[in-house]
Amino acid sequence: MDGTVFIHTNEKQIIGAIVAAHAMRRNSRQPDAFEVRIIKAEEQPFLAAHEGRAFLRDGATRVWRNDDLQSFTPLRFLPPALMGYQGRAVVVDPDVFAVGDVHALLTRDMHGSAIMCRAREGAKQYASSVMLLDCARLTHWRCEEQFEELFQMRRDYMDWISLRCEDPATIGLLEPEWNDFDRLTPATQMLHTTKRRTQPWKTGLPVDFTPSARHLDRSLGGRLRSMVRSIKGKPAPRATYEPHPQPAVEAFFFQLLGECLDQGLVTEAMLREQMARDHVRHDAFEVLARVRRQAAA
Repeated sequence: MDGTVFIHTNEKQIIGAIVAAHAMRRNSRQPDAFEVRIIKAEEQPFLAAHEGRAFLRDGATRVWRNDDLQSFTPLRFLPPALMGYQGRAVVVDPDVFAVGDVHALLTRDMHGSAIMCRAREGAKQYASSVMLLDCARLTHWRCEEQFEELFQMRRDYMDWISLRCEDPATIGLLEPEWNDFDRLTPATQMLHTTKRRTQPWKTGLPVDFTPSARHLDRSLGGRLRSMVRSIKGKPAPRATYEPHPQPAVEAFFFQLLGECLDQGLVTEAMLREQMARDHVRHDAFEVLARVRRQAAA
């Protein structure tokens, strides 16, 4: 085997994770040359043990909630240990879907880097949502211990997740196409539906994640609207997931989901259960039918 692809997820994103695993194999010319594993947050007791505790994020304290949409993110740092600190691994979020061949990523020349990932805007900012890892060089990744440091206020979540705790000399850069943010083009290798508000399998559902501080409405108008609602005793309107701005992204996801249903990777009963729990949009079967009609036309 040439390595393992790890998809980390929680129950809220399990359909995305199953579709992501399918896409990894489907779009590889050598699907038998690597393993694909799904890591579930609910199966990691150390995450559950911190429910309701304060932790350090972006210089401020937040409360850890295991039912948050992205409670799986610390598991990005678990694969080297799961690999026994040997071999190659690719780790991706459950909303990352292979368009190209992940085997080409697993076997590429890392030029001595321990980690390869996409750069983000800003100094020493990296997108750890898609990473190629040389596990033998990451023996200092101790996921459970370092997660605990967040609650001891000794490690900042944003520093950890943005790889600012790593030596920059050990990080190599991937082309943006290997972590293409909400953009599907002929060059895309990995489509990442990174804007949570427009994930195509959640359109119309109530938002179930905590927005980051920079996305809160701190304008004068926003504060006034909040004040008026408070005086009138009215709750704030609950935001909903919006359609993806690129229809091709929605069609691509639902094509993959349809294949998962055909192959029994996702059952109709499972999908209906996820719909009932507001993890998948309630019109999913209608969208599937429409995408299939368009593909057949």
